[in-house]
Amino acid sequence: MNAGDIVGLLADPDRRRVVAAMILGASTTADLQRDAGLDLRAVVTALHRLEERGLVVRDGDRAYLLEEAFTVAARAVADHPSEPVDERLDPEIAHVMRTFVRDGRITQIPMQHKKRRILLDWLVQDFEPGEKYSEKMVNLILGQRHADTAALRRGLVDEQLMAREQGVYWRIGGEVVPD
Repeated sequence: MNAGDIVGLLADPDRRRVVAAMILGASTTADLQRDAGLDLRAVVTALHRLEERGLVVRDGDRAYLLEEAFTVAARAVADHPSEPVDERLDPEIAHVMRTFVRDGRITQIPMQHKKRRILLDWLVQDFEPGEKYSEKMVNLILGQRHADTAALRRGLVDEQLMAREQGVYWRIGGEVVPD
C-alpha cells in the first residue's frame, strides 16, 4: 500500500473516523460505533473497505489497524524523490506536478479545481491536435497516467480541452508544445 492509497482511503469521512477510533484503542464493532459516532452500517462499510485495501485485518468481531502501513508508505515517499520539474515552469504548476505526479503517473486526482486543471492541461499534451480518437484509445492513453480514465475523460471534456461526439474524441484546447 502506498501513500496515495492511504490518502484515498482516508478521504472518506467515515473511514477517517473509524481509523481514528482504532488509533485510540477501539477494536470491536460496538466500540467503533460508539467512539466514531457512526451507525453499524457505516462502521461495517468502512471496515470492509479498509480491510479490502489492506489497512485493517479482522479477527472475528475485532478489527486491527496495520499501523506499520503508514510507516512503510512514509518511508517509500521519503526514499522516492519527486521527479525533476522544468525550472521554467510557473512555480504553482511545478508544485502541482511534484505533488500529484510520480513516474509519469498521477498519484491522486486533486479535488481543488485549479490544481485539477493544471493536471488536465498536462494530460491533454498526450493527444495530437486535429487527430480523432476512439473512446477505447483515449482510455488506453489516459490509463498510462491514472486508472480512473472515466473521470479524466470527463474532466478533459468539461474543461473544454477535448470534445466528444458519438464516442469520438479530439483535442480542442491546451497549450500546443512543439516537439
